Amino acid sequence: MDDLIRIPCVMMRGGTSKGPFFLSRDLPADPVERDRLLIEIMGSGHPLQIDGLGGGNSLTSKVAIVGPSSRPEADVDYLFAQVKVLERSVDTAPNCGNMLSAVGPFAIEAGLVLPTGDETVIKVHNVNTGKIIDARIQTPGGAIAYQGEAAIDGVPGKAAPVYLAFRDAIGAKTGRLLPSGKATDVILGLEVTLLDGATPVVIITAEDMGYSGSEPAAAFDADAAFMARLEEIRREAGRLMGMGDVSQSVLPKPVLIGAPASGGDLAVRYFTPANCHTALATTGAVSLGLAATIPTGLVGRRFPELSLPATLAFEHPTGELRVRVEKAIGDNSPTVSVMRTTRRLFEGAALVRKDA
Repeated sequence: MDDLIRIPCVMMRGGTSKGPFFLSRDLPADPVERDRLLIEIMGSGHPLQIDGLGGGNSLTSKVAIVGPSSRPEADVDYLFAQVKVLERSVDTAPNCGNMLSAVGPFAIEAGLVLPTGDETVIKVHNVNTGKIIDARIQTPGGAIAYQGEAAIDGVPGKAAPVYLAFRDAIGAKTGRLLPSGKATDVILGLEVTLLDGATPVVIITAEDMGYSGSEPAAAFDADAAFMARLEEIRREAGRLMGMGDVSQSVLPKPVLIGAPASGGDLAVRYFTPANCHTALATTGAVSLGLAATIPTGLVGRRFPELSLPATLAFEHPTGELRVRVEKAIGDNSPTVSVMRTTRRLFEGAALVRKDA
């Protein structure tokens, strides 16, 4: 195999996403070279990513790059890369909270962090947003536990829980919770909330777009007129949020909200943005948790009696995702926590052709 380059990697599921995990030292330091390599590894440019490790879906075409922390207050650095499926391009603007849930276990098994008893808290510096998230990992007897009794919708079976606390989630990309300075704005005649929490989102009432917010993901994907209008709203939202031309970026993410249909607190449909997410992004759920604390925003209006701490259940196409919203000790700023699960799927090396 002299014509192939071997790059050590571990395939992991994190929450409702999965992809290869790499140590930063094993990839090129130059972003252009690194991204070109990731495109080849994932097989982008084909709907099935047939010549790579990607799964032909945005949720399975993700990469995590982990290494020693560049900040003294954190334990590890985590750079998330969204590798496009059809386009041969990589977006490192967003964070992915689902993939984040696998960062702690990967870091421990890679020797970057030592376990500290039956539970280990790892402070993860997300390089994409500059934020630090606490990941609480189960390490009974000083060893990673993947098996357990926790379950999350969108993933079959049970596993050990991973608790993520987004203690400083406000302003991931713009530095402000409300980038436009207002709780609501009007885009194309529709009232929206532009919010930058763990990820920038444009929140829209589903009924204003002709939906209830409880439809299956495929129903939105099949509605070409709806998707075109949603993209138009998203691009204008990016401009109003001070993000400029976002036509080549996945940020901000559109989110439809509606009345709950299955006993939760809010129906949510999250877009990636080219498709409707079959579940709900962790960073999107965290942002909605923060949005609930703004009484005059579209989400906050639905929780007029909200008092912290509170647990909110967001219904998504394959179940629900619960978030815990509470006040941080000291400054009383809202902290949002979620529970995810993870699993180590495969370990070995990604093979790349030298002539690529």
